[in-house]
Amino acid sequence: MNFLESLGDGWTIYLWLVVGGLIIIASIYGIRWASKNEQFDEDIKYLVFNESDKDKMSPQEYAKSREVLAAQELSRERVLKQQAEERNKKNEAR
Repeated sequence: MNFLESLGDGWTIYLWLVVGGLIIIASIYGIRWASKNEQFDEDIKYLVFNESDKDKMSPQEYAKSREVLAAQELSRERVLKQQAEERNKKNEAR
């Protein structure tokens, strides 16, 4: 406690600046991660619909939901294939 008392007035602003900088860096990292991992997809709302919801949707909305679902399945297959390839590379390196 003596160390903090020996610092003098105004030292806490530097602590706040460092913490604020760390928060900004963490936020930038989180946004960067989210954009690389397809987290900013506004069409995600269409994935909750299935074939039984066809009568509750307009033809345009239904077509859009099927299009989004197909794109999501392709993305899923691509990611799973990439993960399998990475696992195989790690196993070969052993």
